[in-house]
Amino acid sequence: MSFVSNRKHTRQISVGNVKVGGSEPIAVQSMCNTFTQDVDATVAQIRRLESAGCEIIRVAVPDEDAALAIAKIKAQISIPLIADIHFDYRLAIASAKAGADGLRFNPGNIGSQKKVKLLVDCAKDLQIPIRIGVNAGSLEKDILKKYSGATPEAMVESAMRHVQLLESYNFHDIKISIKASDVARTVQAYQLLSSKTDYPLHVGVTEAGGLYPGIVKSSLGIGMLLAKGIGDTIRVSLTRDPVEEVRTGYEILKALDIRRRGPEIISCPTCGRCKINLFDILNQVETALLTSASTIKIAIMGCVVNGPGEAKEADIGIAGGDGIGILFKKGKVIRKFPQEKLVEVLLNEVNL
Repeated sequence: MSFVSNRKHTRQISVGNVKVGGSEPIAVQSMCNTFTQDVDATVAQIRRLESAGCEIIRVAVPDEDAALAIAKIKAQISIPLIADIHFDYRLAIASAKAGADGLRFNPGNIGSQKKVKLLVDCAKDLQIPIRIGVNAGSLEKDILKKYSGATPEAMVESAMRHVQLLESYNFHDIKISIKASDVARTVQAYQLLSSKTDYPLHVGVTEAGGLYPGIVKSSLGIGMLLAKGIGDTIRVSLTRDPVEEVRTGYEILKALDIRRRGPEIISCPTCGRCKINLFDILNQVETALLTSASTIKIAIMGCVVNGPGEAKEADIGIAGGDGIGILFKKGKVIRKFPQEKLVEVLLNEVNL
């Protein structure tokens, strides 16, 4: 079964020059962890994210200085920028006027319907989309009471309530996210939401944690949803350098054979037959190819005898032991060389 062919067809919107939904590729995005007011630091981080393949970037807008900084940031980056707003609708309006390509707000804390209408009218005038971002931790009190907590059903009701509110203002340039910090609620909520609307969905597990728990939760939650055909853009949430979020996002898409960017690197887990420092070699190769867009399949193996055969599906690979390094393609040895040149030979071959 192809995980591409079973994807639900949703409405299509444009976030700057990136189309989201419909049959467009699933977009990978991230969020800056710099102070948005610090234009130089924010631009530097966004440029690193661009190099890693980030296609949409979001920045926090906690005050007016951050909103005004958006114009200066936009002038120095190449990907669409979304302003993330909590509590103050005026900051959303200021961000939109400063050039934001989209707005994200949490309906549970933005305020009265009058404030929401002013925000929506501005987005409509400037022709930019809005993401309704529902989090389990900030649902409306009446909904929490109705469902006795932040259940998947409660989250969906909150999302659809605000979809209907925006639609009542004749605004339909919408995408939706509906996140919890645990996989089960997140998956159940998105499945229920997907059955009720054809707006494009931004998929992720919020507050997922540090590197390892965050990657595991995100891979399970996002992966399960994408495998069911649900999701038009993804954000992996990690308490880490956001470049790692982008990297993980592409690895999820790659593992499901939905979309490929960058080399696929396979390597043996090592055993007592391994006579080279495979951990260090793998790290050197991964670091060198971090921003590569090549979709080549690379094998890094610890045994010159069994390595090529075990990795015969790889486009290219290396293995070493007893002072000898080998380069192989599709399981066939191409040449031998001194073991200390393993990384150099592989990277030269990849970059040909």
